[in-house]
Amino acid sequence: MCLAIPGQILSLPATPEQPGRVNFGGIVKETSLAFVPEAQVGDYVIVHAGFAISRLDEAEAAEALAEFAALAALHADEAELP
Repeated sequence: MCLAIPGQILSLPATPEQPGRVNFGGIVKETSLAFVPEAQVGDYVIVHAGFAISRLDEAEAAEALAEFAALAALHADEAELP
């Protein structure tokens, strides 16, 4: 299964070939922003396999992050079952 994760851009690269820095709920990763040249610092992007593939607005990002948190909570509850 492949997932694309929303993250917020912290910094843009100096050149398109270099990665930018994206925050994924407190974990910061270098990410290629070459496919979203219109993205700016503070924008949310969908990232798959280290590449930002699209922009999304803050409300969409918050909704997606809430869904991931709900899935994590569900998984944690299932892990506690005997």
